[in-house]
Amino acid sequence: MTRPLEGCRVVVTRARPGELASKLSERGAVVVHVPLIEVVDADDGGRALRDALNDLAAFDWVMVTSAEGAERVGAAVRHTPGVRLAAVGTTTARVLAQLGGRVVDVVPAVQRAEELAATFVAECSSPQRVLIAQAERAEPGLAAALRDAGHDVTTVTAYRTIAAVPDADTVRAASDADAVVFASGSAVESWCAAFGTHSPPIVVAIGPTTAAAAQRMGLVLSGVAGDHSLDGLVSELERLVHQQST
Repeated sequence: MTRPLEGCRVVVTRARPGELASKLSERGAVVVHVPLIEVVDADDGGRALRDALNDLAAFDWVMVTSAEGAERVGAAVRHTPGVRLAAVGTTTARVLAQLGGRVVDVVPAVQRAEELAATFVAECSSPQRVLIAQAERAEPGLAAALRDAGHDVTTVTAYRTIAAVPDADTVRAASDADAVVFASGSAVESWCAAFGTHSPPIVVAIGPTTAAAAQRMGLVLSGVAGDHSLDGLVSELERLVHQQST
């Protein structure tokens, strides 16, 4: 049976293709990897993160909102077996579990920071000491929601993202694509820095925050995933490809 994205050339702009590329390939897409985001250390060289991780036993929980964050706390987690773990989605949880050497305790059904907060609050009725390792430009809503629920929250910048400049071959590959999918607002901003508002015929955002970034940058979207997860992103792309072909 023909796979729903058979032959569709789809641009993925993440620093590494990862699970998103795997999901697209499974559905028949030809993944065009155009890395437009580079993950680097925080401005302080990672000092604040190291200080927090050296005192990780003082926390009840460590929470991460990306695979990159999971990578930066994994070794400390492995050496601090008493701290419990929370992650924003399945990919992030898998990386954290592999590096931390144990199962992640809280993973929301929908890969969004607000869902992580709601799931955590439902799980923990008593005040907890929580360390959130996140990107430099992370939205403040997660920490705010936990504090509003009575938890003692410390946030630390685990990394930052900067725009990567594509070479000529990468630009040509992106120009020939049928679609581009964006899983973050920073990905949209990096795309616009490299290509302006020029895009493949189909442009899909993972959720409202990413869609708002596109609107702010003047990039026209074809659709926004109803389920704000990687599965939802791929499903919305499938819907739009099918709609285009009928």
